[in-house]
Amino acid sequence: MGSDPIVIEYRYRLPSQEQETLTLTLDPVSLTPLDPLPNPLPNWTLLSFEQCENCPLSSSEMPVCPLAARLAVLTPLCNKLISFDMVDVEVVTRERTVSANVSAEQGICSLMGLVSAVSGCPHTAFFRPMARFHLPFATPEETLFRSTGSYLLVEYLRQRQGETPHYDLSGLQAIYDRVSEVNRSVAERLRAASRTDSALNAIVQLDYYAQGLSFSLERSLDHLSEMLAPFWAQSH
Repeated sequence: MGSDPIVIEYRYRLPSQEQETLTLTLDPVSLTPLDPLPNPLPNWTLLSFEQCENCPLSSSEMPVCPLAARLAVLTPLCNKLISFDMVDVEVVTRERTVSANVSAEQGICSLMGLVSAVSGCPHTAFFRPMARFHLPFATPEETLFRSTGSYLLVEYLRQRQGETPHYDLSGLQAIYDRVSEVNRSVAERLRAASRTDSALNAIVQLDYYAQGLSFSLERSLDHLSEMLAPFWAQSH
């Protein structure tokens, strides 16, 4: 593990051929963002503005929603695009470059999910380690595999430390339930912030993934079990 900051660049080529680059710089240990926030922050980032019903934060101690504050960096780009504009996106990290021609909604959704994970929102904290191994434009099946693997790894580490692990995935389902509630409130914030539909539809797509995994977690795992069956035979 290196000591240099982790840098993830999203480079967008818009239909107008204009290029926009959004950079996320993370502390290599804590994975907290090192990039400065916009100054001033817009009013829709205030914690009290459409605050999530399940939010554990207090506006007297934290006047700004940490997730909304990080998403504020995205809104100027979002306001240049509508959901079904096609954009060329390059995601550049130290290890590799991933390129895709996708709808604006998909291109923004991928970055929005990454930003949400590292934002400091208590309900998205589980996803922060996944940001270190970010997979741009992940499918629901890929997200299921990665999030389930992360959850079970955490439970295994709990067991190593003498704690009682919970391998039944009820905790993961609860995480997705809480995140879905966060997404609904974030959608209301973005509705107030946006002049186009791209940001709003990007968070709707994120919530579609969260709700899908929450409602059908066991069924989705049944689908993956056939792929994993050969490993079972070799692991005993």
